[in-house]
Parts: sequence; C-alpha cells; structure tokens
Amino acid sequence: MRRGIVAAGSLAALLWIFAQAAAQTNAAVGTVRIDVTPSHVLNSFDPDRALGSSVDVLSHNEIDKVYTPHILEESLSAGWGPITYRNNTELRMAAWHWTENGTWSDPAHKSGYFTGSTELKDPIRYILAYALPHRGFSSSGDRPIEGPNLSYWKSNPYLSSKFTGESDAAHPQWVVMDLQKEHSVNAVRIAWANPYAKTYTVEYWVGKGALDFDEGPQGAWKAFPSGAITDAHGGTVTLRFGKMPISTRYLRVWMTESSNTCDLHGSGDVRNCVGYAIQSLTAGNMSGNEFVDATKGATGRQKPTYCSSSIDPWHSAADASSGERYAHTGFDLFFTSGITNNLPAMIPVTLLYGTPEDAAAQIAYIEKRGYPLAYVEMGEEPDGKHALPEDYGALYIQWAAAIHKVDPKLKLGGPIFEGVSQDIRVWPDAQGRTSWMGRFIDYLRAHDRLSDLAFVSFEHYPFEPCEITWKTLYREPQLIKHILEVWREDGVPKDVPLMVTESSVSWELTGPMSQIFAALWLSDSIGAFFEAGGAAYYHSPIQPQTVEPSCLGPASWSSFVADRDFHIKGYTAFYYAAHMLNLEWVEHRSGVHYMFPSVTDIKDSDGNVLVTSYALHRPDGNWSVMLVNRDQNQPHTVRVLFEDSTSRQTASFSDPVTQVSFGSEQYVWKDRGANSYADPDAPPVGGTVAGGPQAAFTLPKASVTVLRGRVE
Repeated sequence: MRRGIVAAGSLAALLWIFAQAAAQTNAAVGTVRIDVTPSHVLNSFDPDRALGSSVDVLSHNEIDKVYTPHILEESLSAGWGPITYRNNTELRMAAWHWTENGTWSDPAHKSGYFTGSTELKDPIRYILAYALPHRGFSSSGDRPIEGPNLSYWKSNPYLSSKFTGESDAAHPQWVVMDLQKEHSVNAVRIAWANPYAKTYTVEYWVGKGALDFDEGPQGAWKAFPSGAITDAHGGTVTLRFGKMPISTRYLRVWMTESSNTCDLHGSGDVRNCVGYAIQSLTAGNMSGNEFVDATKGATGRQKPTYCSSSIDPWHSAADASSGERYAHTGFDLFFTSGITNNLPAMIPVTLLYGTPEDAAAQIAYIEKRGYPLAYVEMGEEPDGKHALPEDYGALYIQWAAAIHKVDPKLKLGGPIFEGVSQDIRVWPDAQGRTSWMGRFIDYLRAHDRLSDLAFVSFEHYPFEPCEITWKTLYREPQLIKHILEVWREDGVPKDVPLMVTESSVSWELTGPMSQIFAALWLSDSIGAFFEAGGAAYYHSPIQPQTVEPSCLGPASWSSFVADRDFHIKGYTAFYYAAHMLNLEWVEHRSGVHYMFPSVTDIKDSDGNVLVTSYALHRPDGNWSVMLVNRDQNQPHTVRVLFEDSTSRQTASFSDPVTQVSFGSEQYVWKDRGANSYADPDAPPVGGTVAGGPQAAFTLPKASVTVLRGRVE
C-alpha cells in the first residue's frame, strides 16, 4: 500500500529540497494572492461528505475479486471519503432486481412488474439486470442490454393519466425514427399494438440534430400534410401525406390520447392497459397503391434507428442477464465489505425502468439492515435516454412520494445528467422553453414538490477523447465553474447542493487518463468545483481496472495498473492525485474546511494561466494551498500572500511550512500496449521548508504542490 510521501530526511527528499532552493535563486518569482477576508469565504465543506469515489457495474467474477481484503485496502488507500454506487442498468435501458427475493405482479407466469421483498434473508451479494421486452425497436442511440424476448415498443405506464393525475396530453409519448440520412418520404406505415393512440400526429424534422440534446436540436418539427390523426382505431395503417414527397432524416409520431385497451398480458393489471404500443414503424413512399420502404436495402449503420420517450418496465424471469459479464454489487456486500469507508453512502434507485413500489422496498430493506444512507439518486442519465424533463419530473414525484413514506427525511436528488459542460437543450415546449433543467425545476415547482429535490447531481466527463492535448488542461477550471453557473441560472435554488457524482477526463477511455495530465486535471477540476460553490465531488472508479487501448494510447480508468485478475502491478497518476487531494490538501475525519479566493499572476504568452491555486483554512488551524503548475516544461517559483481587506493586513506562512509535490519528475507513463506502466512510479515528495515574508516556493514542472502551515 502506497499511502506515504517520500519523507523529510530521506535522501530523495533532501535532494528535492536542495533542488527547490537552487531553482529559487535563478527564477522569476510569481505571486499567489489569497483573500482571507472572513466575509469573502467562497465555500465550506466536510471532506467526509464531499470528496469521494464510486463503484460501477462489475461481473460476478469481478465482484468476487474486487471485494477481497487486499483490493479493498488498496482501493481505500487513495484516501477518498464517501462512495457513490452507480446504476448502470438504467444506463443500458434495463431493469434490475436489487434482490431476487420478491413478488411478480403476475406470479403464475413470473412476469410483469417485480417488487423486491424487505425480508432480511440471506445477504445480497449480486444484483442482476433484466432486459426489457417492451423496448421493442427502440435503442435511443445507446447500447441496451439485449434479451431473448424482444417484442413491441410500449411506453411507460407511470406516465399515463392513471398515475400522473394529469391529462395524457400533458405527457405526450413519442417515437422518433432516424433514417440516418435524408430520404424523400410521403407515407408512413404504423403497425399498432395495444394500447394504441387514438390521437396522434406524424411529423418530420426541418433542420439538423433532432436528437442532439447536448448541443441542442437545431430546427423544428412540422406536421406532414394530413399528418394529424384523430379518432384512430389501431391496427396496421398506411398514411399518405400528399403526392409530393418531403425530404427529411427524422420522423416523429407524437401521441396524446390512448385507447386504454389492454396488451397481450391481459386486463388484470391496469399497467397493461395504459400508454401506447407500436409493433413497427416504417417510412416510405406510395407508388400507386403500393407502399415502398424508403430505406429498403439499407444495411449496417445505414439502417433506421428508433428513439422513444419512455419504455414500459414489464419483464419476466426469462429476461435475466446471466451476470457473467454484467451485474452489480449486492447491497449487503456493498455495505459490509468496508468499501463505504464507514461513511454514509449515496445509492441509486431505478426510475426510468422501475416502479415506485420497488424503489421504496429497496430503501426499506437497506434501512432495516441499519446501513447508513447519505443520499439517494433517482434514476440515471435521463438526458441520454432522451426523456423529456416533464416526464422525468412526473416519475420523480411518484418515486419521491413512495420513498418518503418509508423515510420522510431521506435526501433525494437527480437528474444525474451524462457528462456535460453546458445546458441540456431539448425541443421547445408551448412556451418556447428549451432548457431541460429549467423545465424540470419548473415542473416540480408547479406541482409544489420542489422540496423533494434535496440535491442536483450530474456527471462530469468534459473532453472529447481523441482531441485532448496538453493545452486542454487550461479549459477545465472554467468548464466546471460554468456548468454550476448554468444550473443556477436554470432555476436550481441556491440552497440545493450541486454534486458531481461520476467523473473522469472523458466519457471514453483515452491515453491522458494514465498520464501526468490526469493528476493535474483532477486537481484543477476538484479545486475549481469547490471554489465555484459545489457541494460534493466523486471521482470514478474506486476499484482497479485493466489497461486497455484507446485512440491516444493505452490507459486505465482507475488509480491502478492491474491485470485481469485485479492483481495490482502499479499506480496511475489518478492515485497520486487522490493522495495529494485527500491526504495533503484536506484532512478527512476533522470537520468543515473553508475555501477562500486565490489567484496567481503566472501566465504564458497567450494569456493562459499556468499556475492555478486553491486555498483552504482547515479545522486544525492550518492554511492549505494547492498549486497546480500546468507548465509542461518549466518550474515556477511563487511567494504566497494572505491578504485581509477588512484589517488591511498582509501575512505569510510562518515557520515551518510543509511542502509536498507530485509531478512529472515522480511519474512518467510508458506506452507498452496492454503492458503499459509508469516509470518512474513514485509517490509525492516533500518535507518542511522555511516560511516568512520572503519565503519563495518552487513548483516543479507539470506538478501538483500543497503548501500547508500556520499564517501570521
């Protein structure tokens, strides 16, 4: 286990201190100015609630290997505090059974809607995913878990008036067909299942990016001539929209009134009899009386894809994933293994593909076991599934009501956006509003349920994986600060905490994740996040993972270089950055830290800030200043001034000052394919140095440095 630094008194530390002193004699000295005026405090946080890591999807075999004493000890040695449990089944458009002990709504056929039991039986070690047969043709641009019983598409019954208490027209359900390129279309064939739409409109998209909720759709939906249908009767219908074809890439079926006729599963459960169901949807042209598929003969990526508003979570025992490649950690194993660091954990409930009764039962079980909960995330990445904010809001309200019957004080939140750096924009509503977050907040407020939103969470994966250069580092502080500003501008109340609950350099593996770049990025990301008022930041993942190829070279998502049996062969830059953050900058198990404004004057010729700074006043009375030298080639020397505008006094670190650094002198990633490693792969180095008004501190090139001591 590699928790320590190279300590003062060792040969390496003495050589390092001498090198810093020598560098100071010849270098220009920059200035770090810290505004310690008491009224200017930027933020306060307790690291035991605010700085954590996460655990995600694992196979049965991987769960057995990760949850062993040695791997858990190594994982915790990075110093992170609390942990958040990620719900990857919702990401993959699947249901989960947090326990296999429970009841089906149709027990005779072991199918329908499953509710886990709150009985305390054998400890739960694994959680299985279940494919959704009523996903039908819909993939929503993602990689759904495939199942053996795929049937027709059906919308989520919990978005019908029976459950929302609102008109079905308030929650239109829809299917978008992406033809992959523009085609001429003048007809559509819809094979309806039950329930079918009595009132619906068939539309085409004018513009581009109809499904791009990240950059925002650019265009508008237009109804086909004669595309507005009323008093429909289901069955297979072919709709002709005039003689002149219209060129478009996207078509949408927008459904606002249901027949409320029951599907193949019968009338014994009202959930079978609400919403909308479609067997198939085809765009084409009428030639005489003959319908010709517009994409006939298309193969591979040229074949049409389908995105839908929601999916019915109906499934059966036969839809279970084997767990050989895809499972989740059982909650009993999770809470008793030690991976939670003996701190209250953040856990998810399924929302898009679950039921409120099952979510409430999950919470009841966990609390009956006595496991400590900090927060509950409601679902996972609704923006990535193209769920509209009002639909997510309607589900959120139902789930919150069920969970708060179990525990009225439990803190619930979401929406757990994908890794975004700007506002999520969707199709405009009747008022022309396009902000996903803004409309979600407005929905809760309009229903007098904003109090059910105890926090807002989102993922942070800021960079295109194949476009990262060293200068990409310079963008991170503003990116993370900007998105916090956006959420507030969208209407998130100031007293609702903002949390990053999953994070890394990019949403896909990329070489810089295991290079020194990663250490500097993570330090900047966390420092800037708290400086901007963020409440909690979780870095992903906590467990070892293998080195895999990427577009910018081999890398690992994790803090470790490990083989497929999770034998740890070395440490990555993320590990040492975590050490600097958790064991040098902050002090866990000590209480609330206060963050103050801090700036430097070291820039390059293009005006990029080369040294960023983040200042904390810790419970032990010490000031702790984290300095990130983003200059890849040169060290920089700085003096640190603590300025109080109220008293008009300036102070400095007093003797002694603890200085600890980690950078490219301690760590270099070697590209050796699957056998890549770091050499050197050394821990942070440091010791004590002199303070005082004239004290100067040298920051090695491409490094993170923490200065810590008293101020007078």
